[in-house]
Amino acid sequence: MINEVRGREDWLVRRFFRHPVRLVPFGFLAVILLGTGLLMLPAATSEARYTPFTTALFTAASAVSVTGLTVVDTPDYWNGFGLVMITVLTQVGGLGILTGATLVILVVARQLGLRNRLLVQAETAEFGVGDVRRLLLRIAATVGACEAVMTAVLAGRFWLGYDYPPGRALWYGLFHAVQGFNNGGFALFSDSLIGFARDPWICLPIALGTIVGGLGFPALFEATREWRRPGHWAVATKLTVWGSAALLAVGFVGLLAAEWSDPRTIGTYDVPGKVLAVFTQDAVLRTGGFATLDTAGLDEESVPLLIALMFIGGGSASTAGGIKVSTFFLLGFAIWAELRGEPDVTVGHRRVSTASLRQALTVALLSVALVVGGTVVLLLLTEGLPYHRALLEVTSAFSTTGLSTGVASTVADPGQLVLTLLMYVGRVGPLTLGSAIALNTRRRLYRYPEEQPIVG
Repeated sequence: MINEVRGREDWLVRRFFRHPVRLVPFGFLAVILLGTGLLMLPAATSEARYTPFTTALFTAASAVSVTGLTVVDTPDYWNGFGLVMITVLTQVGGLGILTGATLVILVVARQLGLRNRLLVQAETAEFGVGDVRRLLLRIAATVGACEAVMTAVLAGRFWLGYDYPPGRALWYGLFHAVQGFNNGGFALFSDSLIGFARDPWICLPIALGTIVGGLGFPALFEATREWRRPGHWAVATKLTVWGSAALLAVGFVGLLAAEWSDPRTIGTYDVPGKVLAVFTQDAVLRTGGFATLDTAGLDEESVPLLIALMFIGGGSASTAGGIKVSTFFLLGFAIWAELRGEPDVTVGHRRVSTASLRQALTVALLSVALVVGGTVVLLLLTEGLPYHRALLEVTSAFSTTGLSTGVASTVADPGQLVLTLLMYVGRVGPLTLGSAIALNTRRRLYRYPEEQPIVG
């Protein structure tokens, strides 16, 4: 009897570890709980007091999921130890996302069969099934180099431009560099980056670092390697790079037009100041979390644009959240092909597989359901909360963006727990779901008769 029980336990363990993708949610959850315990200690707060469990959990989840939503004033509430812990959790979350996503791609490529492995390897180019160690070292080196450059520029500006002592300038530069590249969004200023909205030496490094971190390494490595021949890029790289550029342009023009004369945001700035503030906000809008514009003071026309861009997010296998740029544009190409009556969905002279389209549709619809459901629950838990503010806060949490109108810090504990769950699901959900769908692909030796039901 004992041997039978042990044998069944061994079988369950082998079955669980057969797909390492299943470890991703548990890994993130373990880091969040560890961070929660450390942030609850009196040594982490400026007033040397125990932090309530909900506050510590929310902050840890926000850091590990690289969201940046806060329920307390970051620079005032946390002391040096607490801020270092937030930095470490953000770095672990960001680097863990990148390496985890990379390993997921490799695992998926190994288990799809020879034909599909060749297709995956052709599409992901840099992410072959060869030297995993070399690939992970390249990711770590790229992260380190980008954050070092950002730290140097920011620290130099804080030191020479704002007369910060060298040690403090270095700390401020490092903190915001880690937050920027990992799309975290925590800031050491109570108004985020609004006070530096017209300073290019602060805004541009963070904006560019956020863009690079939000592209994802499959697209970043191939685009830099084949920068002279963009026509030879894989479909995923084309969708991510050109799609991100298009979304940046749309967001910039839309925000600039809506906020040009708004005195609550950029109405009192000169033209270069307006352009810089809006560009920076646009660059970090889809997942960065920093604010160069007062989110609560935005014009009503800007709110739908913010929600849409946050929901789309950044590139696959990146620190960004959302449904991902490639998912959004794949669905766009599918709609365009259907409207034209095309039998296939093509991108750059390549036919997109039906499996990829089904995966994109599944991720998008489930994400819509989570955002809508989360918004309804938050409205039920919070009396008098305007619908558009609830929707923005929920979308920000699910897409791990971190922009807020102050709702997160004002709702009761149940509402904060809902947002915490959305940050966690938004971080690990799309990655795990997409991998599970790919790994569960089955071949049937038969097909049912086809029928075309009425649509619309």
